[in-house]
Amino acid sequence: VQLQASGGGLVQAGGSLRLSCAASGEIYSINDMSWYRQTPGAQREWVASISRRGMASYGDFVVGRFTISRDNVKNTVDLQMRSLKPEDTAVYYCAARTTTGPYWGQGTLVTVSS
Repeated sequence: VQLQASGGGLVQAGGSLRLSCAASGEIYSINDMSWYRQTPGAQREWVASISRRGMASYGDFVVGRFTISRDNVKNTVDLQMRSLKPEDTAVYYCAARTTTGPYWGQGTLVTVSS
C-alpha cells in the first residue's frame, strides 16, 4: 500500500486547510485510515480515524474543528481543518491499517501563523 499526502501549507490562525491522502496498491486490504501529526522532538499524535464504513473518531484536541472523510471509490481520505491554531503546526501523516500491517505516507507540513 502506498499513501501520498498533499494539501499542507501556510495558513493564518483561524483559517482552514484541507489535507488529502491518496492510497494505491493493495487497497482492498485497507481497513481504517487515519491522520497523525508530529512536531519536532515530540511523539506522533493521533488526530482522527475513519473506518471503511465511514465511522469517524477524533483526538480530544480536535473539539469539532476537524472533519475526516473517506472516498472508497477514489481511495482517498481527507482531513478538513478549520479554526486552525498555531499549536496545530506540525507534519501531518496519513496512515492506513491493513490486513498485513500499518502503512504510512510521507507527511505534509502544516504551518499556522499567529
